[in-house]
Amino acid sequence: MTGTAVRIAGESMLLLPEKAVYWPAEKMLIIADIHFGKAAAFRSLGVPVPRGTTTENLAGLDALVDAHGARHIVFLGDFLHARAAHASATQQAMLAWRQRRLDLALTLVRGNHDRHAGDPARALSIALVDEPHAIGPFAFCHHPDLDTPGYALAGHIHPVYVLATRFDALRLPCFVVGRERMILPSFGSFTGGHAIRPEAGDTIYVTSGDAVHCVR
Repeated sequence: MTGTAVRIAGESMLLLPEKAVYWPAEKMLIIADIHFGKAAAFRSLGVPVPRGTTTENLAGLDALVDAHGARHIVFLGDFLHARAAHASATQQAMLAWRQRRLDLALTLVRGNHDRHAGDPARALSIALVDEPHAIGPFAFCHHPDLDTPGYALAGHIHPVYVLATRFDALRLPCFVVGRERMILPSFGSFTGGHAIRPEAGDTIYVTSGDAVHCVR
């Protein structure tokens, strides 16, 4: 699963079936809305939700880093879901993962959930920045509606696109590629999605988990 190549702001980018973007020239993996600790937050409120989402998210990062040789991960906000994400089990899993990946640069562009949850543990060695964060021709953001000096790469929306026939409908995570911004799907394994209506000039790429397809 190598991804679908697109040309954005003069750069070649790969839209990955695993709901991430890879920038080969910078060996950079771009991740939106991973929401570590969301399941723990629900369980703290007495909602019976599955365990293991943190492990699943970390395994997904490992697979992408190894497959593409990434040296830098930029998280486009909502790294932590809530203060419950600081729970011991969640933190221990993240710290153990970080110890195995000390050579990997990590940057977090703070999102709205990060403001409520608080910054990640210092031991994770994550560079913390506010939006928009400029690298090359891009403005790395959480919110897609900011006025930015470069082409915006953002999350927040958790976009999904509805493929419908007369008899059935299917909701698939999607990349929304516009003239001045791209909205990435949510990477987290327990985050849901919001059905979007494309704006003029938007191109929609859906992911089935195995491949990325342009549908509009």
